[in-house]
Amino acid sequence: MLGLALAAAAPALDPAAASGVIDDSMAGVDSGTDAAKGPGYLECVPYARQTSGIRIFGDAHTWWQQARGRYATGHTPRVGAVMAMQPYANSELGHVATVSQVVDARTILVSHANWSPINGRRGQVERNVTVLDVSPENDWSEVRVWYAPIHNLGTTHWPVSGFIYNAKPGTVKDLGAARLAATSTSSESQTLPLPAKKKGRHRDPIGAIIAGTY
Repeated sequence: MLGLALAAAAPALDPAAASGVIDDSMAGVDSGTDAAKGPGYLECVPYARQTSGIRIFGDAHTWWQQARGRYATGHTPRVGAVMAMQPYANSELGHVATVSQVVDARTILVSHANWSPINGRRGQVERNVTVLDVSPENDWSEVRVWYAPIHNLGTTHWPVSGFIYNAKPGTVKDLGAARLAATSTSSESQTLPLPAKKKGRHRDPIGAIIAGTY
């Protein structure tokens, strides 16, 4: 439960309020020319290809569309799947990371390259670092990612297209979609008024922490 503990302990700071501290808005940003990157510099794409076995080429932000019709996709993290992140903030090319462990419904560990600068150098590999789902519906459409310089989860809510599985289209059930549909059906069938919410009684305590209502 290390990932959950780290996630719960991480302060849900408003990015605007964090403008005076180091944050992760520059995560995954390239250093410039290949010459400036230096030896040992590794982009996220070849590393994701290596760790997942998914044979997609091109910038990270193109992976989600390229996967259509070639690989199974969905919104449920699975070990070995690639999390496809959209361009956002200072990241113009998007980002991809391979899921190495599913901790709970809102916490996973990933291995990826060129996210955090390590010892002042970009293009480094990070293994088994925490990613927290901060989406309102627990559909993994927004995440916070471990950022080494602050030894904590970054404050940015990074948009995620979904997960790409190393399997043929239609062969992997998207449990995320099924869970959301079940939740919606359950809400619509509720006929009795719900009791007033009491502190500490949450169906999704991590979601409540994220929303600041716990």
